[in-house]
Amino acid sequence: MGSMSIWHWLIVLVVVVLVFGTKKLRNIGSDLGGAVKGFKEGMKGDDETPKQLQQDGKTIEGEVKDKPHTH
Repeated sequence: MGSMSIWHWLIVLVVVVLVFGTKKLRNIGSDLGGAVKGFKEGMKGDDETPKQLQQDGKTIEGEVKDKPHTH
């Protein structure tokens, strides 16, 4: 009773497909894949930021979050 057999998993899969539909599940899968890809690219480029600036022998670290709009 503790572990689920393959038949239990198949029934759960059929219920999920019936509830959400294949198109919505496909969209969820592609969104999840894009998020994982973006995370990997972010981790790869992590050593480039934040920028460092040396002034008077002191190191100042900073990162621009948002540029203010002037209208």
